[in-house]
Amino acid sequence: MSEQLPEPPEIAREVFTGAAWSRAEAFAELLAGPGVVRGLLGPREVPRIWDRHLLNCAVVAEAVPADVRLVDIGSGAGLPGIVLAIVRPDITVTLLEPLLRRTAFLAECVELLKLENVEVLRGRAEEFAGKREFDVASARAVAPLDRLLTWALPLLREGGELLAMKGERAAEELAEAEERLRSSGVRSAELVSVGRGKVEPHATLIRVVAGRAPERARQASRRKDRAPRPKRGR
Repeated sequence: MSEQLPEPPEIAREVFTGAAWSRAEAFAELLAGPGVVRGLLGPREVPRIWDRHLLNCAVVAEAVPADVRLVDIGSGAGLPGIVLAIVRPDITVTLLEPLLRRTAFLAECVELLKLENVEVLRGRAEEFAGKREFDVASARAVAPLDRLLTWALPLLREGGELLAMKGERAAEELAEAEERLRSSGVRSAELVSVGRGKVEPHATLIRVVAGRAPERARQASRRKDRAPRPKRGR
């Protein structure tokens, strides 16, 4: 064990249950060791791996529906994507990350942790718009909400959800993105608190439910107009 990596807090055993416990411990070691050496996590973060990273990401699972396809945008060191895959074996997780050194680390973690519900995909979100579709998109410290919307919404099915992990500025970001939200045709956008009684402070998410974007609606309308119309009887 890394000299700086602290013992997991008691609450961690309540969050990571069954097979998830040994995987969470192993992932903590990977973050504290190779993760720091390769520059995916700062050395000062090692003492906070359990509370600030693993537990903070694990409680996001409270907002994730059952049996969904989730894409973790800009997965980085696998936060929250790998953690969600550990605590929620019922979901399939795609770790989407453009940088080679990060995808290499993610692939090694997936193999070592034996996570059969995870795939690692190298590339940017915009490269897969219209090619891949998901039920949920997660993101942590990737970009401000207005920019994140342009990456996430094209990857979501109609009615799919973006779960953006945000901190103290969550409400402010939501207000600043009002125009983008309106023009993107989303169904709803709200603040959601998760992890009460498990992490302090509790985690704040911005949950955005995708609707039919204006461009998609226009394309559907054009397809409908071009469709052959039934002949009227004489």
